[in-house]
Formats: sequence, structure tokens, C-alpha cells
Amino acid sequence: MPDLFDVIELTVDIPARGLRAGTQGTIVERHPGDAYEVEFSNEAGETVDLVALRADQFIVVWQTRTRTWLPVSERVAALVAELPAEAQHEVLDFARFLRVRKPRSAAESPAHSEMVTPAPSP
Repeated sequence: MPDLFDVIELTVDIPARGLRAGTQGTIVERHPGDAYEVEFSNEAGETVDLVALRADQFIVVWQTRTRTWLPVSERVAALVAELPAEAQHEVLDFARFLRVRKPRSAAESPAHSEMVTPAPSP
């Protein structure tokens, strides 16, 4: 259950307010039932909007209680849990693909090869 001052990330677009999925905000009030008042701010820390949201419209990404960001694996699990079963299987298949593909080594990276070019010999 989300707590006051947890940082959340929208999982849905809210076009009427100009908010898109992925936008982060802070819970500033808990309403009766499953509703939370969330403050969205700009880079200067100025409030852009206050919106009442249901818990199914966001995931918590930073917990006030522990003062830590949630691991990516927990964020992914929270998102996947809300998907239909078929989509969950697609995510699982993609995760398996990522797990078994051969990672690129640093030596194969163009930026890396420019950094380690030996100096000409005298």
C-alpha cells in the first residue's frame, strides 16, 4: 500500500491533464478508498498539477518508509502483474531472450575502440 511522500510513476496517460505514462509524482494525500492525491512538479520544483489517482494508475518507484528506490525488478513485476496473461507471457519470452543473448563486450563498442587506440610508435 502506497504511503505519503512515496514517489510514483504513472502507468497510464491522463490526456486531460497533459500527463503521460512514465511521469513521476509524489503522493501528498491519501483519500478514503483506493485514491491518492499526487503532486506533479517541474524541474524547478514548482507544482504543475495535483491529481487524484487510483492505485491501479501508478506504481511506487521510491518508498519513503525505506528511503530507497525500488529495484527495477520490482517495478517490472508491478507493471507485468497488471497485464493480461498473454502479454505477461510475451514479457517473459522477451526477458528470456535478453537473458540468453550474447552481451556485447566493451572492446566491440566503437567509443571504446577510439579510447584505446595505441599511440604511433616513434
